[in-house]
Order: sequence, then C-alpha cells, then structure tokens
Amino acid sequence: MSDLELELSTTSSEMTKTELESLFRHTAEALNIASKQVKAAVSLLDEGNTVPFIARYRKEMTGELDENQLRDIEDSVQYARNLHVRKNEVLRIIDEQGKLTAELKSSILEAAKLQQVEDLYRPFRQKRKTRASVAKEKGLEPLAIWLLSQPGRADLDAESAKYVSEDKGVSTAEEALQGALDIVAEQLADDAKIRAWVRTYTLDHGILVTEAKDNSAESVYEMYYNYSELAKKMPPHRILAINRGERENILKVSLETDSAPILRYISRQVIKGASPVHPVLERAIEDAYKRLIAPSIEREVRSELTEKGDAQAISIFAANLRSLLLQPPVRGKRVLGVDPAFRTGCKLAALDERGKLLEVAVTYPTPPRSQKREAAEKFRELVEKYDLELIVIGNGTASRETEQFVADWIGDYTARKLSYLIVNEAGASVYSASKIAQEEFPDMDAAERSAASIARRVQDPLAELVKIDPKAIGVGQYQHDVSQKQLEGQLKAVVESAVNHVGVDVNTASPSLLSYVAGINQTTARNIVKYRDENGSFASRVELKKVPRLGAKTLEQCAGFLRIEGSNPLDRTPIHPESYKVVDRLFKELGVKASDLGSAAMTSTLEQIDVEALAEKLEVGVPTLRDIIESLQRPGRDPREELPAPIFRTDVLKIEDLKPGMELQGTVRNVIDFGAFVDIGIKSDGLVHISQLSTKFVKHPMDVVAVGDTVTVWVLNADLKKGRVGLTMRGPVEG
Repeated sequence: MSDLELELSTTSSEMTKTELESLFRHTAEALNIASKQVKAAVSLLDEGNTVPFIARYRKEMTGELDENQLRDIEDSVQYARNLHVRKNEVLRIIDEQGKLTAELKSSILEAAKLQQVEDLYRPFRQKRKTRASVAKEKGLEPLAIWLLSQPGRADLDAESAKYVSEDKGVSTAEEALQGALDIVAEQLADDAKIRAWVRTYTLDHGILVTEAKDNSAESVYEMYYNYSELAKKMPPHRILAINRGERENILKVSLETDSAPILRYISRQVIKGASPVHPVLERAIEDAYKRLIAPSIEREVRSELTEKGDAQAISIFAANLRSLLLQPPVRGKRVLGVDPAFRTGCKLAALDERGKLLEVAVTYPTPPRSQKREAAEKFRELVEKYDLELIVIGNGTASRETEQFVADWIGDYTARKLSYLIVNEAGASVYSASKIAQEEFPDMDAAERSAASIARRVQDPLAELVKIDPKAIGVGQYQHDVSQKQLEGQLKAVVESAVNHVGVDVNTASPSLLSYVAGINQTTARNIVKYRDENGSFASRVELKKVPRLGAKTLEQCAGFLRIEGSNPLDRTPIHPESYKVVDRLFKELGVKASDLGSAAMTSTLEQIDVEALAEKLEVGVPTLRDIIESLQRPGRDPREELPAPIFRTDVLKIEDLKPGMELQGTVRNVIDFGAFVDIGIKSDGLVHISQLSTKFVKHPMDVVAVGDTVTVWVLNADLKKGRVGLTMRGPVEG
C-alpha cells in the first residue's frame, strides 16, 4: 500500500489531545508555518468549512493561509489521522495474537510513516503458503532458533539429524537444515530494521536499467532501448515514459543494485561472535536478500518512483488546467464556432454575444468533397444574418485545412472586418456526448453540440470547460498513466479554486458551474437553477434562502462567491454578506453611499484610507477590511480581464513558410517538464525547450510561462518531414 493510496476506515478512537498537538506541531514544521495556524485551519475544516471559504473569509483566524497551504494542511492531517487508525488496527491484531511487546508497541506508535508501520507488522501478517511456513509445519522452527542462537560449539549435522521424521515429511538432515534456513531467511526478510536499511540503500544506489524487447522495432521509446540511470536522479517525466514503455510491452525494466554492501550489512546484523553455524547462516542471508527482500524492495522502490512521477505530472496538469480555466473571456462578440472534419463536414454554430445558440449548419470545404464555393456562401450567409465578428475553429482533425479555407475566405470577403482563432478542442467530444450536453441541446447531434462548445470556450472558457471532465482537457503530460483517483481529486480542487476565484453570476450560471461554488453540490446547483427558472432572476443574495435544501451552512459558504446584479450593489462584489454591516459603518465613516459604488470619487476616497487605523476603529480585521476596500474599488471586476486577450488571426502560416530567425507571436498551449508547446498558427505546435525559454537558468518551464500566455518566439529550426518546429524565446537567431 502506497502513501498516496492510503485509505482507511475511521472507526478507531479519536486522537488524544497530546497526539493532536503533536500533529499540529509536526505539520507546521513540515509546511513552515505556525502551529496555531494549523490548529485554526483544522478546526475550521472539521466544522465543515470549505477551503475557498476559509482562504477568503477567515484570514484573521488562519493568519492569511492561502488555498494551497490549506489543502496541504488538509492532506497532511488526513494522512496522519488515517495513519493513527492503521496503527491502532495493527496493534489490535498483534495483541490478539498474544505477541505485542512493550518495545514493539512503542515502535509502532512512534512510526511517522505508513511504510514503517507495515514493516513492523509484516512478521505478524497472515501469509499465503511459503517455504518457511511449510518448514514450520514440519516442526523445524526450533532448529531455526538454534541456528540463530549461534552456539560456540556444535555439531551441525547431528543437530539437524534430530529433526528427521518420516511422519512429518523430513527425510534427511540436509532437508531439515534447509527448512530451518528457509525459516531464518523469511525472518530476516521480515525484519523492519533490515528492510528499512535496504530500501534506503536501494533508493540511493539503485540503477534503473531499460532495454528493448525487440531492438529492430520502431517506437517513441528508442532512447530507452539501451539505457541506464541512477534511479533517484531520474526526472519524473522519464520515470512515467519508461513505465508506459514497459506497460506497452516494448521495454524490459529492472532495478539493479550492488548486492555486496547489502549482504555485508545484513551479516553485521545477524552474525555475532564465532560459531560453526555461520557458513549456513550466510547462505540464509544471501537467500533472504536475493529471493525475498530484493524483489519486494524493487517493487516498493519502483512504486515510490512512480509516485514521484505521478505527483509531478498531476502538479503540472493542475497548474496548466488552472491557467486554461482562467483565460480571459472574449466578451461582446458574436461568434461562429467551427468543428472541423473531413468526411462528415464542418459543423457550424452561430452564437450571440451571451452564448445563446442562433443556428447550426454543416459545410464541406475540406476533402473529400472540397465544396469550397458552397461553404463560402454558407459562411457569408451566417455572418451577415447574425452580424458575426469572430470565427473560432477547433484544433482537431481537419483543423488546418479548415483554417486555410477560412483565412482565404476572410481575405476575399470585404463586407466587414473578420478574424479567426484556433481553440483547443480537447474534451469537446466528451462534452458533446454527455448528459449535460444532451439536456442543453436536446435537438442537436453530437458534432453540432461540439461546435457550440468550441465557440463558447472563447466567450467564457471557465463556464464552458467546467462542463467537461477535467481529465479530458489535454493540458498535461502522461495524465492517463498516473493514479486516476489522485488526479481526479487534484483537478477537482483546481476547478473549484478557479470558479470561486472568479465568482459566478447566479442568474446565468449553469448547474455545472454552480456545482463548483464553495458549499454547493450538484443537487443544490440544480435546485438553484430550477428556482430561477420557476421564479425569475434572483434579486438579492438574501433570496437564496428560499432555494430548497440550501441551508444556513451552505449559504454561508457560497454567498460571497455568487454575484447578483440586483437591489443591493454589494451583491455583485466578493464581499460576504456577513460583512455588510462593516461596509455600512465604513460608508458612514467616509461619508459615501452605496449608490456611489464604482464612481471615480468613491475610488479616490478608498485609495486614501489608512487601513490599519480604520480597521481598529471599525473593529474589524485588517485582512478583511483590505479585501472589502479592494472589492469596493472594482465592483463587478472579473480578475481574468487583466490578462492579455487571445491572438486573433486573419491569415494562415505554413511550416514551409518558416525560416530560422523568423519572429512570431504565439499562444502557449501546454507546459511540461522539458519545455512549452506554442501555437504559432501552423498545423503542429512548436516546442520551446527549457534551455530556450530564457537567457537565465530555468529550473522549471512553469517559472517562465503558463498555458494561455501570449509570447514572442523566434524560429530555430523546422523539420518538414516530421512536422516539428523548434522555437526560442531567448531572442533573434541568425538565419
């Protein structure tokens, strides 16, 4: 069982006050924060408060811990609590066997990791039939104990002969001795101290060796056909690549470790004094390591390496997803969404500026039909009929062929100014076949729904992407190879964080979007939409109390993240209703009114406030007052609008057009361990290797770029045969 997959029942007794204080202290040290902050955070979480709510509205209590710190605390404390439960379970089982000593109990209680507990429990675990268990059934355990006592004088053959018994199936003294050595080997293999040392040594010195099962076969894993590297030095993405190659039956993988130092260490733990039994004990030691310990430790070390790879891959996916979700919306534009295809044609969806579907159609500008004239007429008809301004093309099959057609048509069309952009359509097919899409567009086929989704991804990326399983949004590396449960949990937290960071208009939001608001589950989200449909738009946050199953605790958690353009101007800000009285006192102090919200005069007045002095006067915390003032200065502000808009294009670029040194503007589509992929308007994204991201040392690409960034790049090289382009962000290169 791995640390990451630790999932245990919580039926055991609660942790004592002393144990909790120790937990808070150790968590604080690990996360480099104060113990009182951990204690406050745990108390708030245990009361049922959500992470976004605590991070935003309980800053005074936690010392302004951010969401990442709160989630780290949540994970750390949950692990510790589960570990506590496992310890109690192990102690109970060993005690029921009558084998629990004071020393063993102390070792188990002091263990800081699950692996330590499992090592200590190993000798007492119910085992399947082994060579040692068979030997014990034959009555050979006393001989094993005698061997481990290492008598100074003894006749090994004579002692072994005492255990010869036809009734018990022991025919010879040598057979008896071998059975006893099997028992000794298993005992050594189960020794917690020995296993811990061997595990550490293997982690530090093990060499991961890979070779091809078929050297003549072509594959993406050719660099690993004859490869070796110190395991602990391997970067996470390489670990996952090797794992995939092994899983696809292309690579053979082994972990090689020099056994001599390990055998010497085990011998030092076992061999004492001088005894004639030492040569046979050395046999048992070697057998214990090579037959029992080494294969087991190799699996554990490989598992630990995989966890390292998983953690990094999940972290990258999460960061990329957050950047993608927080892309600035393209507001106020009427859009034509295009889902490209060859045989089945390009599906078109015309949407108004609020994302309302106006009309769908299909055209065939690409092979095999290549009906470009008919397609041009349909594009013109829709553009003029609905006053469309922007064409959005999905980046899937036939994308670049469709882009070429659109660029040519825009060049010929002079009636109005048009532009287009390519959008990442990953997950669009998943959405279009989903129950959500079927409910949203019941009379449309999957491809038509996909075209509408592609258009909406530009109008409001966050609102559209939350309808899709985050795992289906391709902005990571090896996301299908990692622990799917861990990935799902992390990505859900990212989506929740992004949604609450932006805020949600409760009168327009879909159930999918509302379900990510702090405290709101899918049932409550549907109830909100149902109430809205039956009673009209919400006039205030207070009205949310009328929604069925939206209780006081849920309202407390979600209210500050829901926006309402209604009777109270504060309802369109991130200010929580619990602070409205503070705002009233603030307005009286400043001599302003709620109706002044957003005016230049109020903004100027707010900028001159001495926050600390006024916080004391208003009897409110400084962080809360600071947030209130910021919210009042920019009411209704969407934090995404501060980011640069996507690149609109009017002409297409081909890989054949590229020359070394050419300067281009591009959009970062994906960031991985070894660089970033940038859309520069050609069929395949170009790669900016980590070494080309900056003239300074770059530890990780995410320190320099994020998904959605608009960047200036220069062409390094273009491989026409493989369709690969190398880019640099370090400055112009010589042609």
